[in-house]
Amino acid sequence: MSRPVIDLENLTRIYRMGESEVRALDGVTLTVEAGEFLAVMGPSGSGKSTFMNIVGCLDRPTSGSYVLEGVDVSSLDRDARAEIRNDKIGFVFQSFNLLSRTSALENVELPLLYSKKSGLTGPEAVARAKKCLERVGLADRWDHTSAQLSGGQQQRVAIARSLVNDPAILLADEPTGNLDSRTSEEVMAIFQALNDEGKTIVLITHEHDIAEHAKRVVHFLDGKIRSDVAVDRRRRAAPRGGPGGTA
Repeated sequence: MSRPVIDLENLTRIYRMGESEVRALDGVTLTVEAGEFLAVMGPSGSGKSTFMNIVGCLDRPTSGSYVLEGVDVSSLDRDARAEIRNDKIGFVFQSFNLLSRTSALENVELPLLYSKKSGLTGPEAVARAKKCLERVGLADRWDHTSAQLSGGQQQRVAIARSLVNDPAILLADEPTGNLDSRTSEEVMAIFQALNDEGKTIVLITHEHDIAEHAKRVVHFLDGKIRSDVAVDRRRRAAPRGGPGGTA
């Protein structure tokens, strides 16, 4: 049997505030298999943001283990975590986080500059970035800056950027938070299409209708997993627009 992409065992994260401590995560055990589409939900203070930071190698646990693609990243130092982040994790954020004065193509290329695994020449990097933009329906917008793109198009660029290093997982933090409902559905259709192609996705959201695009939903409360359920495929929203849509 193949190993999980993500394997968390009895994970805790404690923040100390003076003489008191806050258990942001309290004994979390969770596995995510290759090709899963997991949505993580929970109220403010439930632990989902801390979970995202640890899974994204932005933070490390106080105790417990986190194994990503067979590598125990629990105790890695900052530089080692940065290398793992760039090579194995593709991030998509609510605020897009694009460089405003550079083109869509240049934004997508950026992670390749810091990757030790890509080994691509200039023309090869351009070709890969263009291919990623094509996958999200923006082949004809590669030379546009952020100011020339709609919010949905900017998020598509961010998704293309997250794909350029062919990461083990896509980690999406409230990716529809700045989008209207129609554009949100179109962006989520892209995630569904990518997952259907085999990409492993972890989605952080507080919106139930967005979570139902996933195949599995985990709810956090008080630093613990309170439920972990499969999404009924009959209720799972059908893709509308796919990678070639117009958002």
